[in-house]
Amino acid sequence: MYAIIRAGGKQAKVRSGDVIEVERVKNASETIEFQPILVVDDEGTTHSASDALDGAVVTAKVLGEVKGDKVDIFKYKNKTGYRRHMGHRQTFTQLEITGIEMKKAKKAAAKKPAAKKTKSTTETAPSDAGAASEEE
Repeated sequence: MYAIIRAGGKQAKVRSGDVIEVERVKNASETIEFQPILVVDDEGTTHSASDALDGAVVTAKVLGEVKGDKVDIFKYKNKTGYRRHMGHRQTFTQLEITGIEMKKAKKAAAKKPAAKKTKSTTETAPSDAGAASEEE
């Protein structure tokens, strides 16, 4: 079973036991719950409708914060002596996916067909009152 979740403006494909890095989550408690966008169960059935995913939850345990790879920023203009060098390391929150749970679908009870109302078939005869007023 796997799920697609949205975390930090990005989407990630997760299975139970995976360790992923998402954009930093401030004030994260020990566990975080995500609402999945799509779930594929063990039989290969895809669940993506909002009513099917109402009770679905992906739980994750926070392992800590880590820094990503350094990104070098270097600006240079030819023949002017203009050089700028900067670096950046993004902070990520490391999560371990502990479980993917779908709510159990209730089997629909057999409904009795509603009795159909029939329209009355009595026809009314055209009245002669309208024709008499036109004869004036």
